[in-house]
Amino acid sequence: MVINADSAQVYRDLRILSARPTKEDMRGIEHRLFGIRDGAQPCSAVDWATDARREIATAHSEGAVPILVGGTGLYIRTLLDGIAPMPPIDPAVREEVRAFKVADAYAALLVEDPERAAALNQADTTRIARALEVVRSTGQPLAYWQAHREGGIGEAIELFPLILLPERERLYERCDLRFTRMIEGGAIEEVEALLARDLHPLTPVMRAIGVPEIASLLRGEQSFDEAIMHGRQATRNYAKRQYTWFRNQPPEQWPRIANENSFKADLFETLFRYLGLT
Repeated sequence: MVINADSAQVYRDLRILSARPTKEDMRGIEHRLFGIRDGAQPCSAVDWATDARREIATAHSEGAVPILVGGTGLYIRTLLDGIAPMPPIDPAVREEVRAFKVADAYAALLVEDPERAAALNQADTTRIARALEVVRSTGQPLAYWQAHREGGIGEAIELFPLILLPERERLYERCDLRFTRMIEGGAIEEVEALLARDLHPLTPVMRAIGVPEIASLLRGEQSFDEAIMHGRQATRNYAKRQYTWFRNQPPEQWPRIANENSFKADLFETLFRYLGLT
């Protein structure tokens, strides 16, 4: 059983822009948590981890081995290590904070939670707003709530991790090709359908890579070539951040490979033994 761990591929609305696997890609193998959410329903790391725990338990009960695939590090970390319990945010506070320009929100965060502000990019609208909402709703900074984690299953399962870190230039070339193929495959129509729903611009599905760039094209704010250029750049920028995260954040003992066709004999020997195939 293959279980999705990609934050974009959970949404039904992002079949093309998330490169969600097709039936042909699945080759008759059971795939779970792909395209399960409507774009109007944001899927948090906690939401996904809850779903993933259920699917993993189902796989184990059926004698199957769950294989998690995807590059959303926060999802995987939440599943394995748990997450800090967060209090509900006062709706009035949320509305007030979300109305701020990012520069004003960051200035306020520098005063109310300087430690968190120092750790954030000044243009990171979502994380700045989240930190400001928390401190204003609870009177405590985000770090206070992050000090305790719960719900992780890392100690209860046997894990066979494998991290793909391809050569960077080849990775960036594939990012460019990927975005071009998405345009050819119907990404513009996919974004048209999203815009017709009039979802809030801060909804995760509206911030997915490619959506803002194509939306700008559809609104006449940039040319087709400019949209392609900016979409490719956004893809490369994300790949760079993702590469850095997976190189530095997971435990050092997790195997890293540079070639997607590499064969980790020791890893697969252990997995096959676990499956009773040797």
